[in-house]
Amino acid sequence: MTENFRALIMKKIYETESMEEQTMNTKIQIIRSGRKTIALQIDKNLQITVRAPYRMTDREIFRFVEKHDLWIQKHMRKLEEKKSWEESHPVKKLSEEEIWELARQATVYIPERVAYYGEKMQIGYGRITIRNQKTRWGSCSEKGNLNFNCLLMLAPKDVIDYVVVHELCHRIEMNHSRKFWQEVQKVMPGYEKQKRWLKEHGEELINRMEEGKGISKKGDCK
Repeated sequence: MTENFRALIMKKIYETESMEEQTMNTKIQIIRSGRKTIALQIDKNLQITVRAPYRMTDREIFRFVEKHDLWIQKHMRKLEEKKSWEESHPVKKLSEEEIWELARQATVYIPERVAYYGEKMQIGYGRITIRNQKTRWGSCSEKGNLNFNCLLMLAPKDVIDYVVVHELCHRIEMNHSRKFWQEVQKVMPGYEKQKRWLKEHGEELINRMEEGKGISKKGDCK
């Protein structure tokens, strides 16, 4: 660890005494909670966050960060390169009309795929809602209501099927346990390919959404 980086970490750790004192300008942010493990996160703005248990001291947190110095620097470089590339290759934003058209298509296409896989898996479900979201591709409530992102219509059809199967499998397992992924594998062998595509290209699709543009379309399903 370079001396400047080491000094920065120590300075910020001892400057940060509570969640209330943290700001987005803080280079290293500490968030304590009732969790049992410690975790490091770096967001797209290069903000480093350490999530730690209440019982963990500042010095223990510093040692953890120091131990993962190479990981931090590696990912900081990757994020900086990605940010630089995105700034030099601006993404064409979708117009409101284009978003509504995607929603219209999704309202027709996605329920058809849900019906197909629902029958194949012998799984019931409730209402299907099509939204435009910045954080989720789909979700399943405890009541069996399903939400899907209209931006899925910009993805390959097998990726749309993966998200549909993923959410329907939550009707069996409302978690992401090994058993849940086994259910996904039963219906879609080799789903890792579609999951990987979404991880690699999903952010690019999300970034095409203008801030503040929201839609919601609902449909009653069998």
